[in-house]
Amino acid sequence: MEADIDKLLGNPYAASLIFVSVTVLSLIVFLSIFELVTKYKCWDEIKKGNLAVAMATGGKIFGICNIFRFSIEANDSIYESLIWGAFGFVILLVAYFLFEFMTPVFRIDDEIQNDNRAVGLIAMIISVSLSYVIGATVIL
Repeated sequence: MEADIDKLLGNPYAASLIFVSVTVLSLIVFLSIFELVTKYKCWDEIKKGNLAVAMATGGKIFGICNIFRFSIEANDSIYESLIWGAFGFVILLVAYFLFEFMTPVFRIDDEIQNDNRAVGLIAMIISVSLSYVIGATVIL
């Protein structure tokens, strides 16, 4: 099976479809994990028009995809890319918990759920910024 996938990756069109498909599936899984660790339901809040949740979720989406971008660029196989992408996601998830821990004056999840756009923006910027740092370590 691995030989078949490697053969497909030799075709740039097939490789592009495979890498995008794996990234989209990973994105769905990783966003589901984020959904489990937050107090609010992202898509319900976005449906209600909660811009803070939309910004925080958008930052997570960008961050995850950006990590995969670095991972695809740095690795030859889909398997290595997936492993590095998952590793990067774990670091991003830990950073989310650190952000919550490092702000003891208020609860990040509560503020985002209450549509505090300043907190949503900071959460987005943290996810995006850290994705570049995490991505840079993938190349090492």
